[in-house]
Amino acid sequence: MIEKLAIEFIAKLEHEKGYSEHTLRAYHKDLSQFDTFLRDEKCSSLKGVNHLLLRKFLAVLRTKNYSKTTIARKLASIRSFFKFLIQAGELVSNPFEVLRTPKQEKKLPHFLSISDVDILLKTPDCSNSMGLRDLAMLETLYSTGIRVSELVSLDENDIDFFGGMIKVTGKGKKERMVPIGSYAIKAIKEYLNSESKLKKDEKKKASQISKKEPLFLNKYGNRLTARSVARSLDKYLKMSGINLLTSPHTFRHSFATHLLDKGADLRSVQELLGHSNLSTTQIYTHITTERLKAVYEKAHPRK
Repeated sequence: MIEKLAIEFIAKLEHEKGYSEHTLRAYHKDLSQFDTFLRDEKCSSLKGVNHLLLRKFLAVLRTKNYSKTTIARKLASIRSFFKFLIQAGELVSNPFEVLRTPKQEKKLPHFLSISDVDILLKTPDCSNSMGLRDLAMLETLYSTGIRVSELVSLDENDIDFFGGMIKVTGKGKKERMVPIGSYAIKAIKEYLNSESKLKKDEKKKASQISKKEPLFLNKYGNRLTARSVARSLDKYLKMSGINLLTSPHTFRHSFATHLLDKGADLRSVQELLGHSNLSTTQIYTHITTERLKAVYEKAHPRK
């Protein structure tokens, strides 16, 4: 029932908002699930969707044992879709206006200690170009706090080796300049110098077509994917014995936490992470507060 409109909506998100493929797939899946629900409820028109029907959909989601975060995301997808329908003139009112999104669980993000980061960064075998590439990726993630999607979209000319800055394209295709440390710059230079002539030729051909030279390549000379970065990290986690729950995004959490621990102000960390709202960054203050409390409880003689 909503498939055609959903396709138009997702196309708008892709071209105007610059959403990632992963996010677009999630939106499409959420809308398909809602479409199936409407069919089961014998609702033949979007104009027939009211707050009572939405409450029933919410109840169905709860019976499927989704987390509160997942339920909130699904409702946000559908809420955005209905806003699109109003803007497109398909509807005149939004039934979501009287539906409250469930409060989400506030889970503190997992992060690595500085010593764990050091161990992990010593794990790649730097006697070959793939090991040098992996070290450069991990150093860049920790040095800059960028998302893995931002990492794999980097091109060579996004790196200012002399100024110690990189140009990052984030959510909504918003660009920002982020400082990058000397360790990461050194690792990137060594990786680029190690590339075989074949890969350099492949990269040159690709740049002639797209006018871009991807920074991180796979063994076939193509731009690396976020999934490949995760697979490489998993390998090093097993080799180093560090928490296997660690993901590429953990470097982002670690970056923010370590900066705040060392005295960085919240606004600066917000800008570095590319967060549009300060409230998103404030989760990291909870981490540092919890750590201070733990130290206090352990060390104070009259706690």
